[in-house]
Amino acid sequence: MFQILSKEVLAKSITKFVIEAPYVARKHKAGNFLIIRVNDRGERIPLTIVDSDQKRGTVTIIVQTIGKTTKLLSLQNEGDYLLDVAGPLGNPTPIHGGGKVVCIGGGVGTAEVYPIARALKAAGNELATIIGARSKDLIILEDELREISDATFITTDDGSYGKKGLVTDALSGYLKVEPEVSSVYAIGPINMMKAVADFTRSKAIPTYVSLNPIMMDGTGMCGACRVTVGGSTKFACVDGPEFDGHLVDFEELMTRNRSYMELEKASLERLESEIGEGEFSHPTSKPKSNVNEVANA
Repeated sequence: MFQILSKEVLAKSITKFVIEAPYVARKHKAGNFLIIRVNDRGERIPLTIVDSDQKRGTVTIIVQTIGKTTKLLSLQNEGDYLLDVAGPLGNPTPIHGGGKVVCIGGGVGTAEVYPIARALKAAGNELATIIGARSKDLIILEDELREISDATFITTDDGSYGKKGLVTDALSGYLKVEPEVSSVYAIGPINMMKAVADFTRSKAIPTYVSLNPIMMDGTGMCGACRVTVGGSTKFACVDGPEFDGHLVDFEELMTRNRSYMELEKASLERLESEIGEGEFSHPTSKPKSNVNEVANA
């Protein structure tokens, strides 16, 4: 079991956790993710590692409450324990230096972009970041990204902050001023990543996206996270999670991700009913050891 050392609400339905997981912290690289299970009755869900601290032995995750398990996780507090934290999983982001790159985060995808942006800047790239959200109250990590970026742009769907419009509008405007962009990294809702990839394809700008298909074990055994990339079947957990955005079959990905929407909705409603009736509980007892932690060699 893994103790939650701190909890911070960043925005409506978005929560930041710092978790004690020393083996994961020691091996983490930008682009890696975790598989987390809250308790012994819970499902396994993938979450990107936003940050890590090797000295403290901690990892940071940022979670948006969408379904039952993310709701359950959001109800945990500082001092509580998670049953399983397995990682780091997936391939780290390929980081190259000396270029001019754009990192685009949509919604909570901004949390996934942040460690990649930081690694790209550390490698000597000129960095522009674009943060997009439906409204001002869903903008996260703005200060952190401004600190490491040479240019930062904010867009909101409703115009409540930054410029009203889409991240592709901001990208188009930036490319008019800085056309020599060597690569784009886009993470967020599937339709946003698709829009970015469609836009950059015509301009022949290499574009990387991080895919979020249904995932169970995170080790390539279950096959649930299969995606089609360049006409071939890939598994996001072991072949990704990042892929060439120009080759991803986004339509298939969206269709597969909608497969269990009704069941997920019913599961969330059942949990909220249990909470209302006072039946909810979570593990808080101190464990003997972190026996479930996995560290990649």
